[in-house]
Amino acid sequence: MSRGFIKDPQKRIDPPMPILAHLLELRKALVFAVVSWTLCVLVAMVFAPRILSWLKDPATTKEMLICALDLTSGFSTMMSIAVWGGSVLAFPFIVFALLRFIFPALTAKEKFILLSVLVTGSALFLVGSALAYAKTLPLVVGAFREMNEWMGLGTSAIRIEGYIAIVMKTIIAFGLVFQLPLVIFVLGWFGAVTSKGLREKRRAAIVISFVLAMFLTPPDPMSQIFMAVPLCLLYELSIWAVWLREKSVEEHS
Repeated sequence: MSRGFIKDPQKRIDPPMPILAHLLELRKALVFAVVSWTLCVLVAMVFAPRILSWLKDPATTKEMLICALDLTSGFSTMMSIAVWGGSVLAFPFIVFALLRFIFPALTAKEKFILLSVLVTGSALFLVGSALAYAKTLPLVVGAFREMNEWMGLGTSAIRIEGYIAIVMKTIIAFGLVFQLPLVIFVLGWFGAVTSKGLREKRRAAIVISFVLAMFLTPPDPMSQIFMAVPLCLLYELSIWAVWLREKSVEEHS
């Protein structure tokens, strides 16, 4: 890492603390995380109707209606949205609590690396989730509807619980698989993989990408392609990132 970013990469600004002080700080961090998660769940619960309207958009058509078929559907849907939405909202606060606890033990260089990983991972998760919502979910809904029609089943009304489960699984799956380049880069940073080895395994990576897409998306070709192709591109990006890291180490050695 260039000293232009950090003048003293090995410097520790925070003084060492005794074990009892560490335990007290850990308790504070856990309490802060739990309280933050609880408050965020309550906020998501208040805005659950608006969030549900947003989640229903990919399946909104004149011929298809998403509805509640059970008396408790409204409550169960509200709780699902509150838990998932609250967890997403609370994630930055939970990370803040974790960082506040572990930062005193890290050097300036380690702090910079950790923050960079967290920011990059969050950005990749948002990109993957946005792609799932904007491009994949409409295809998923259309594919399942065509399959129902092929089986002679009507899809004029969709049960809300099943729809929410599909939406959340698709969004989370895309967000997680978009962490691939970050995981590979971290492995390359610690020398577990090399750019040469990644290039040699390119064909296997392409096959694995399509296999993952087959298991993580509904059984229609378009949604699988929408996951597999970005995965392949992200793998190529990972190769370049690891290669740049290797060149940087060679120049400073």
